[in-house]
Amino acid sequence: MAEFTLTMPDVGEGVAEAELVEWNVKPGDIVHEDMVLAAVMTDKATVEIPSPVAGVVTWLAVTVGNTVPVKAPLLRIETDAAAAAIDREADAIDREAAAEAPVVIAEAEAPADMTEAPPPVEAHHPARDISEPSPESAAEPHHKPLAAPAVRQRADDLDIDLAKVKGTGPDGHITHSDLDGYLTARGRPERPSATASHDSAVEDVKLTGLRRKIAEKMVLSASRIPHITYVEEIDVTDLEDLRATMNGNRRSGQPKLTILPFLMRALVKAVADHPGMNATFDDEKGVVSHYEAVHIGIATQTPAGLTVPVVRHAETLGLWHCAEEVARVAEAARTGTAHREELMGSTITISSLGALGGVVSTPIINHPEVAIIGVNKIMTRPVWDGARFAPRKIMNLSSSFDHRVVDGWDAAVFIQAMKALLEKPALIFIE
Repeated sequence: MAEFTLTMPDVGEGVAEAELVEWNVKPGDIVHEDMVLAAVMTDKATVEIPSPVAGVVTWLAVTVGNTVPVKAPLLRIETDAAAAAIDREADAIDREAAAEAPVVIAEAEAPADMTEAPPPVEAHHPARDISEPSPESAAEPHHKPLAAPAVRQRADDLDIDLAKVKGTGPDGHITHSDLDGYLTARGRPERPSATASHDSAVEDVKLTGLRRKIAEKMVLSASRIPHITYVEEIDVTDLEDLRATMNGNRRSGQPKLTILPFLMRALVKAVADHPGMNATFDDEKGVVSHYEAVHIGIATQTPAGLTVPVVRHAETLGLWHCAEEVARVAEAARTGTAHREELMGSTITISSLGALGGVVSTPIINHPEVAIIGVNKIMTRPVWDGARFAPRKIMNLSSSFDHRVVDGWDAAVFIQAMKALLEKPALIFIE
């Protein structure tokens, strides 16, 4: 008997370990070469682990939620059993297909004394809700449905059996849209009623994967960085008028402009005069690094949790290119397809909840950066212009800074520079 031990591969430069977030197999399962066995998560990305051999899984070394060092054992596969097991699987499928095949009886001449043949007996099958696909039609027998880790996590959270979901992605991969369609057809499950017993109303959920990484990073930032938060009102009436005009005249293929690209361009111009904001702080070495390149992190809510994809070299991008890049990296983050390099290396971050942005927020700095710009919702308010009250569109910027290396005065001056650019948006386009 020959056994192959799969060890934790090197999943990225400088990565010494990763957290196991999903097993796609269990002992006794037949695996094929290149079949995805598991998913692990590093500090920045989720990586799928394929099988280099065919065979039968005999042992799993790690449970979900545990951290695995590079080159540590993950599982064992009995390779000698592969051919026999695959043959047994094929025979079982053939037997199942034969058992389910309809029996066809050749039509023969009726006996002379028979005046009428009896009507055929129809087999009775229980009624099925045709809006809900059956497991047989949704996935091939004995094959695990194909889906990205983020999709699997969302399905698990919603108690969806992926075997019942028809995949419309490449090679039959199940996408978030497929889950949405399934939920619509099935109807969302009711939440436990308020009269449920205390025991049934409590669910202990272990933090794993991205949720645990978020928790660890929040604790790191909040415990090691003394935050100072500065809030300023921005009159974006002229900016919103300009944005509406540009959207009304955009060319085919150009994305719709949100306020984010304007903020990115204002941020690029402001940090050029305040390089201490586009920086990281290594508090163990006591070194602040100022960067010429502006790599803007865009805090993005995904089905798996908060992720910060990065628009790199924003200083080289125009307004429309900023919009395209924001849309691209945010979508990659939401679908779990972002590359590792797209989730690391930011030098300053923008956090926006859009219409849900509230009046004021206290954003947590993305360690080891020294500044984060929080965007609140736009509201129409009466503003005194010296002669009368006029309706103006007002938006707050709630921004946090590392008070160890950024003084309150410097933080205020920096935000005032952004305010001047956003309130007179023509200045954003002046080189």
